[in-house]
Amino acid sequence: MRYAIYFAPAQDDPLSRQAASWLGRDAFADAALSHPGGTSLPADTINAITSSPRRYGFHATLKAPFRLAEGQTEAEFVAAFDQFVASSEAFTVPEMVVGNLSGFFAIVPREPSPALNAFAGEVVTAFEKFRAPLTTEDIARRNPEHLSPAEAANLHDWGYPYVFESFRFHMTLTNRIAREDQPAIATELERLFAPFLSRPFPIDGLAIFAEPEPGAPFTVLHYARLSIAQDRKTA
Repeated sequence: MRYAIYFAPAQDDPLSRQAASWLGRDAFADAALSHPGGTSLPADTINAITSSPRRYGFHATLKAPFRLAEGQTEAEFVAAFDQFVASSEAFTVPEMVVGNLSGFFAIVPREPSPALNAFAGEVVTAFEKFRAPLTTEDIARRNPEHLSPAEAANLHDWGYPYVFESFRFHMTLTNRIAREDQPAIATELERLFAPFLSRPFPIDGLAIFAEPEPGAPFTVLHYARLSIAQDRKTA
């Protein structure tokens, strides 16, 4: 069993419903869904280009998948998660867009958000005691020879290359798309997700996702809302 801490909108949030339809799977219910109709893309094309994010479910990685450290239990992890969430304030990011990350499309902040980056770092450090060290195979899967020195150090120290200064918030929507197909995919995604873009975006809940066995779909094990308080400053 592996666990991860992801940002995800609540199951009944309109963005969750739209993204689950696009990906063809609701990670909260672990249920297959029909891809959205009325698009310029055939359903089989959408199915093909969403295979990887479909397995993980709609999310943004904060604490990457890990096995529990020796002596730690799921119950203790969930209790610590609930305590962290209860003491953390909801906040907003000024604006989201559909971004192209080296051929992968994702929902990303239009501009860097110091508040979001700081929060992600808090999640990484707060739950480090629950993470078992990576195995040799785990490290090899990250292709460490292609990482920058800082990313390689993060992988060794924190189990994931893209934390702290290397972190970039993204909610993945596709596999890597061939260059010639990217304009059409971008146009369709911008249309489908337009209601959730170009406006304040709430960071108001966290989820524990779980992978029961290697290669299995990730499902939402536990979801909790952040406390309601004054928004963090994002300027």
